[in-house]
Amino acid sequence: MPTVLKIANLSLLILFPIAWFAPLMNSGLLPFLSLTENSIMSALQGIWEHDIYLALLMTFFAIFAPYIKVIGVALIQFDLLSPKLLPPLSFIGKLAMADVFLIAIYIVLYTGISVAGVSGRVETAWGLYLFTGCVIASYTISFLSRKATDV
Repeated sequence: MPTVLKIANLSLLILFPIAWFAPLMNSGLLPFLSLTENSIMSALQGIWEHDIYLALLMTFFAIFAPYIKVIGVALIQFDLLSPKLLPPLSFIGKLAMADVFLIAIYIVLYTGISVAGVSGRVETAWGLYLFTGCVIASYTISFLSRKATDV
């Protein structure tokens, strides 16, 4: 297994948590009011206040599933886990909502916000680019690791 893949995968163990707390977007209802920073963690906190069970489910799919996948791939890369477990890890990766969450954010950014006929504004923040990079890197590393173990 190439060392670059191992380092890239291990870097996701640091970058994913940063991306979860980083501001993904700034939003507000009226153009002249200050904008609120929104992150994955702030979204989960908001859901937690209204529905604990949904918050637990989303926490598993948005945080734990992608992290379990990254840890599993790392264990395979360092020969601490059998490569035969890559298909189940791919399934866990499919359960991960990181990509779905990302698409939803881009839709919100593209369409904007409107409440009771009042248009709001949404601006991207640096965390969105970091989170997008983490999701793409995770898929790429899994794909290349699968190719490397097939050889």
